[in-house]
This record gives sequence, C-alpha cells and structure tokens, in this order.
Amino acid sequence: MKRIKYFIFTLLAATATFVSCDLDRTPLDQFAEDDFWTSEDNAELALTGVYKGNILFNSPEYTPTDWWSYGGLIFMEFPTDNAYDRRGTNSNFHKMSNGALLSNNAYTKAYWDNSYAKIARCNRFLEGISHLSDPAVVARFTAEARFIRAAQYFYLSQFFQDVPLVTKVLTKDEANTVKKNTKEEITDFIIKEFTEAATGLPRFKDLKASETGRACKQASLAFLGRTLLAAKKYSEAAAAYKEIIDLGDNAIDPDYASLFLPGNENSSENIFSMQYLQDQAGNALPQHAFPVKDGGWCLINVAAGLFEAYQFRDGTPFSYDSPQYNPNNLGENRDPRLDYTIYYNGSVFKGSTYDCHPDSQSPDKVMGGQTTQTGLMMRKYFDETFSGDLNSYGGNVPVIRYAEVLLSYLEAKLEAGEGITQALLDETINKVRGRASVQMPAITEVNAGKLRPILRNERRVELAMEGIRYWDLLRWGIAHEALNGDIYGAPFPGSKRTSIKPDGEPDKYGRWWVNSRAFRQDQDYKWPIPQSEQDINPNLR
Repeated sequence: MKRIKYFIFTLLAATATFVSCDLDRTPLDQFAEDDFWTSEDNAELALTGVYKGNILFNSPEYTPTDWWSYGGLIFMEFPTDNAYDRRGTNSNFHKMSNGALLSNNAYTKAYWDNSYAKIARCNRFLEGISHLSDPAVVARFTAEARFIRAAQYFYLSQFFQDVPLVTKVLTKDEANTVKKNTKEEITDFIIKEFTEAATGLPRFKDLKASETGRACKQASLAFLGRTLLAAKKYSEAAAAYKEIIDLGDNAIDPDYASLFLPGNENSSENIFSMQYLQDQAGNALPQHAFPVKDGGWCLINVAAGLFEAYQFRDGTPFSYDSPQYNPNNLGENRDPRLDYTIYYNGSVFKGSTYDCHPDSQSPDKVMGGQTTQTGLMMRKYFDETFSGDLNSYGGNVPVIRYAEVLLSYLEAKLEAGEGITQALLDETINKVRGRASVQMPAITEVNAGKLRPILRNERRVELAMEGIRYWDLLRWGIAHEALNGDIYGAPFPGSKRTSIKPDGEPDKYGRWWVNSRAFRQDQDYKWPIPQSEQDINPNLR
C-alpha cells in the first residue's frame, strides 16, 4: 500500500470509541455521504482510511496508535522477557507484567480505543461499499474490510477476552449501552470472518505492485491459524497453515537480516507488513531506538533473557560457563541471528563502535540517564546507511512472516498429537534454521515433549522483537513463570561500576541488574477494560 497509505481520509474518522459521525451538512473538505459511494476511486480512498486508522506518520509514537504500528507491535516486546522499556517502572508497558496492571493503564486504553475506532470505520465502509455497481470491486474491498475488522477482534479477544461484538454502525445511545460477548463468541465470529475473507482476497503472488501492503489470502489464513492455535483447535490450525504452504507463493528468504530493511521488505517471506514510506509516511523508530551517539532516545533495550536464548553455533544451549562463550565478543560462536537482531558493547553500529561499558565516559554508558538500561540494543529493522530524519524512516514492520507460518504449522501438528517425523521437521523448523544466512544445525528431536521447548525457543529467537512473544506466553499459559523475577542486561565481568539488585549480591557472571517483573497469574492474563469505558457503560464492568 505504498501508493495509497498516506492519503488523508476524513470521512470515515470515528469521533468516539463506537460512534460514527452523523453528517448533517457537507463540509468543503469532505464528501456528502450520498455522493461518495459512486466510484471505485472513492471506495479505494475510503479503504485507505480503514487501513491507516489512527497511525501517525513522521512523528514519534508516544502511545500505541495501532496493533500494527511500530509503537503498537514492536513495543509489545516491553512487557516480555525479551526487552525492557528505558522508561522503567513508570512505563505503561512495564506495568502489564510487573503486578501493576490496572483499568487506568493508558496503553491498554489506547489499544481498546484504536481498535473500536477502526472497527467503526470498517462497519461504515461495509455499509457503504454495497452501493458500488461493480461486483468484483465490492467483493474484493469487502473481503479486505472484513479481514481488518476481524484482526481487531483477534487482538481484543486475545488480551481483553470478553468484549462487545459490533458489526454495524451504532448511534451514540447504542454505543453507550453495548454488552460484552464472550471470548468464545468472538472467536467463532473471527474464524468465520477470516475464512470467508480468505476466499475473496487475491493470492499473495497476484497482488499488483501498486497493491503492496494490502491484505491477501495468505494474510487472512495466517490470522485464522493464529486464532485457531489460541483456541487450541490444533488440527484446524494445521489445516489453515498447510493451505498457505501448499499455495506455494511464499518462501524462506536466504538473507534474514535484509527482511527487515527497505531494500528487501517486499520479500515473499513477508506476507503482510505495516507500510511506511521515508519522508512521506515514515516512522520514528530510529528516534526511539538509536543510541545517544546516533541521536536516539535508547527506548528499546534488549533483555539478557533474549540474549541467552540464542544457541551456540553448534546447536547447543547457551551457557556462561561454556568455553564457547566470549564475554568480550557476545556474538562469537553464536546463532548468527543474535548479531542480526542485537548489538552490544564493542559492536559496530552505523559505522562506529558502540561503547556502553559502565566504566567508560561514553554518552552511551549503561544506566547513564536517558541511555541504555541493559547494554543490549536492537539492530533489527535498521538500514545502518540511513542518515535522514529520525522521525521519518521508511522501513516496514512485518506483521506476518512465512517463518511464523512454518513454525506455527509444526506447533499445531505437535499439539494435535500427530506423529512428528523428520520430514515434517525438515519442511518447517529446519527450513527456518537452515536459511543461507543462518545455517544452524538441523533439529532431529521427534519426541513431542522434548521438541516443545526447542520449538518455543526457536519461535523466540526467529521472531524476536516482532511483537509476538507476549501473545505466545499468554496463550501457552506460562507468562506467570517467564515474567516473574529479575531483569538483567548484558554481562560486564570485572567492571568497577556494577548494578546490584536491592539487598542482593553481584551477579556471578557480571550481568547488569535492571529491574524485576511480577506477573500475577490470577489476573494479568486478562487485560481490564478501560475504566473510562466502564464509567460510561456499566455493561462493560
């Protein structure tokens, strides 16, 4: 959607969570409702507004503006054991997993508000598109809007669980009295929506160059697979993912690092991505993520948990006690995806050495203020030759990659109790690990109980910093285990300056202590509906 993504479309802007505008006149900068649905061009413009939603361009995203924006997707790593928000304990992302998640959390409210605003746009679009005379255009655009609406309900049902199911334009009174549907009802609805949308969407290979970024059949099937995985309908999930595989339009790209850079962002591995365009509809990810030396705010910090998840090059688990570990070069002898995803003290980033050692005088010194808190920073997504406006970077943000499809297909087969064969491993996890730029040893474990942790770790490192880890931990039911305890950063053995947890001893490996998490098993698996919504509508309590 490079061509149309940055159009401004005001007609479909929702004025409140569930409320659509009731136009009683025709402003000079808007179309009259009766005159609008008269051409495909107008409909495409409206569809652009549905895709765009509330996403900001060329400006820092201080709160999430969409599930698919960089601040809504990548920043969802902050509540997990993969990353840490430099803003610390006061961060509304950190509060999602540190025992302080309440109904007044500004970020969960933003996700709620943005979802229902987008749903309102979809509903209004679906009511209007039926007036067009071309059945093919109506069918295609309807499928796209249904896909987008179903995706909003997917996220709402995964995090808030029981939410109102709204499928028509509401009056203000109706919006303020809606009732919650159960998570199961929402799940049944979106299974139907994703399934039917997939039949009306073009295949990935049939998208025109001018349609890059628009939904395709494989994107809808992938979200269908996610929905079925979360619902533990494993055989059905496997079938959805197998359909994508059998279509044959997508493949594992040999170059892992380039998948996240503007030069290769349209690889067939990237099934569906949030589109950005430098200087016209760019994102501010560099402003948020770059180190001090490059003018950034160091907001995105990688946690030691993710660093430690990458295996050694020979396929053995990482250990600080292994002779393969080099504390002076953290990427040595490691899975190549570590250096494609993370940089650390002594790494070269954007043409100069990154110095975050606690004993240095570098402006990037760990815990030196508005700088790195962990000593581990995110390299993924950045073209290091980029020298433009840090608030208008053009790199896309992948939402669905083919690698996820293969790993999810294997998971669905495993959890369905179907026999795991070497052939299945080779066509899924080993294709991901075996790409030319990675070439990690093949997995040969066919015992389901032993394969499960291997597969989950593979998802973690392959999809690192792509906004999927939090969802994985919730649906696996292990968030209360993974998101409890101390958060550490990089090891600085022998440093004069250390960071020690309160009333604790220095870490035996010299890791930098940062903070702690305290995910509550009895309540944090379900986000509270925003208090402001409950105050307006008692049915949401």
